[in-house]
Amino acid sequence: MFLTIAFLAGLGLGYFARTSDATIPQSTDAHAADMAAIEKLHQKDIEVTLSQDPKGLVDIWTDDAVRFLPRNPPTVGKQAIQAENNKARAEFPGFKVLSYAPEYKNTQIEDGMACEWGERKAQYKLSAETPAVRVDLKAFDVLRRQTDGSWKFAVLIGNE
Repeated sequence: MFLTIAFLAGLGLGYFARTSDATIPQSTDAHAADMAAIEKLHQKDIEVTLSQDPKGLVDIWTDDAVRFLPRNPPTVGKQAIQAENNKARAEFPGFKVLSYAPEYKNTQIEDGMACEWGERKAQYKLSAETPAVRVDLKAFDVLRRQTDGSWKFAVLIGNE
């Protein structure tokens, strides 16, 4: 008899715990907050890419970020990314981004890290005299949540 009562009590507690919404909103709220913060990073990426803001183009990366772009060796670290950006700006002072439309897909978040893949379609000119160039970069990104709840790019692996 005691075993039957204990079993039924355990079953009832399990059912209550499983159907209770007490813990679900926190998880859902945290996920929604992370997705909103990641979307804010995506919007910042568009903004700084279109404006070619030198500081902004570096601020979207973690200190230990790694950027893999086609036909280039990996760029390791925020300072190296900044140096590579500065070199390109010096080499092509008239560089202008005409359009930039990234599409991020399948964002997965786990323990302060996120990964996603997508396409970055862009059009740019190296100078006012050169014709526009179209780019369709397929990319895989790894993002890292910062202590303030914002997100930054930690790894970008691009492929044309």
